[in-house]
Amino acid sequence: MRTASRLLAAAAATALLPAAVTASNWDDQPVNPAEHADDVTVAYEDGGRYYNEEDLLTYNVAEDGTVDWLTFSGFRRYHSECHVCHGPDGEGSSYAPKIKNSAVHMGYYDFYDVVVNGRQNGNSVMPHFGDNPNVMCYLDDIYVYLKARGMDAVPRGRPAKKEAKSDVIREDEDACMG
Repeated sequence: MRTASRLLAAAAATALLPAAVTASNWDDQPVNPAEHADDVTVAYEDGGRYYNEEDLLTYNVAEDGTVDWLTFSGFRRYHSECHVCHGPDGEGSSYAPKIKNSAVHMGYYDFYDVVVNGRQNGNSVMPHFGDNPNVMCYLDDIYVYLKARGMDAVPRGRPAKKEAKSDVIREDEDACMG
C-alpha cells in the first residue's frame, strides 16, 4: 500500500511539474503594483524622459491621464513592431506570450538584452532586433509603455492625452534614425 501511495504521489508531482515550469515565465507572473512602486516612482525628469531613483527609465502619468511622450511613443512603436506576435497592448496572443508583465519583472537591462539578442525558450523563439532601427531607436519608448501597461498605470488602447515631444527626444530620434 505504501508503494502505491508513493507512486501516486510521484505521478501527481510529475504531472504538476510542467505547470510549475510554465508558471516561472515572467509573462505568467502576476504583477502586484505595490511591490514595484519604487521601481516606477518618478525621481526626476531630464529632457522629457522620466527616471526612478536608480536612474532607470520610468513612465509618468498625470492625474488627468496625460502620459509622458515615451509612453505615448511606446504605444505607437509597440503596435507597429511587436503587436503582430505579442498581441495588442502587450496582452499576448496564441503566437507569443504577453510581455507587459515581463517588462515589470525583468527590469530594463534584461528586457533590453532579450530584444537586442533574442532568445529561445523551448519551441518559442524571440528573434533578435538589435539591427532593426525601428525597434532599437525606440526601445526605451517600448519598454516604458510596457512597464506602464504591466503596472496598470495606463489602460488598453491609445493614450488619449500626451505630453509634447521634447527637443532632446526629437534630436535623439533624428540622430538614431539617420
